[in-house]
Amino acid sequence: MELKKRQQRSDLLEVGIVLALLFLVITIYVPVAIWEEEKVFEDESRFRMQNLYDIEEFHNQLTGLYNTDFYEAMGLVNAARDSVIADSNFIGEQSILLGSNNYSIDIPESFAVEFDTTFGFKKFRRDTISDTSVTIIMYSEELSRDDTSYIQLKNLAFMQDDPNFKEVLEKTPVERVELVEYYDTFVPDSSTYYCPLTNNQYNIKIVEEIKSLRVTSPIVETYKEPRYLIFSFKANSHGMISDGTRSWD
Repeated sequence: MELKKRQQRSDLLEVGIVLALLFLVITIYVPVAIWEEEKVFEDESRFRMQNLYDIEEFHNQLTGLYNTDFYEAMGLVNAARDSVIADSNFIGEQSILLGSNNYSIDIPESFAVEFDTTFGFKKFRRDTISDTSVTIIMYSEELSRDDTSYIQLKNLAFMQDDPNFKEVLEKTPVERVELVEYYDTFVPDSSTYYCPLTNNQYNIKIVEEIKSLRVTSPIVETYKEPRYLIFSFKANSHGMISDGTRSWD
């Protein structure tokens, strides 16, 4: 009987140790996962605030005014970009009809490039370029003799105009790998106006007299959601952008 009780106590102790280890693992890894989730929402929220701010700046660039109606501002900016892409001569003083409203705008020559680099992710790719290497002979005044040079085919005509050019020895097809920088552009949509965590609209404050623009997070008090009974997801204000200055920098 005594042996049975000891076995039961041993079994209970083992179960307790396993549960304690399990609880220890939970208390270590679950908070980390929650912090990562909080960071994801924070980054996305700040990304949207920056896009919202940039839309307003583009609207001001096109019309000379900010616009408290974000949807109207976004629609006009996106329409201007589409028009420039469709017609490269669509610059300077132009008009755009949206719905029943006709907008007079002034589009700078750099608008399309600025839009694509502002609303785009910088990326790199490796392109294989087919080219031709040309071996030429040039008279070198420094060496006082003929010298061999290697150039790209596209530069041959320029080199042939040089009075020191002698002759072409060889043309050789070559391939080279080139690192190309480009922007994966996106077009802002209505989700830009909403906090991804609360689904509330961001706050836009405009003072036209001094050309002041501020975009702030709609989170005023600490936002909480329960996680796994004993943990909580928490988020405070994701910050603001005031006249180009971001609170999180």
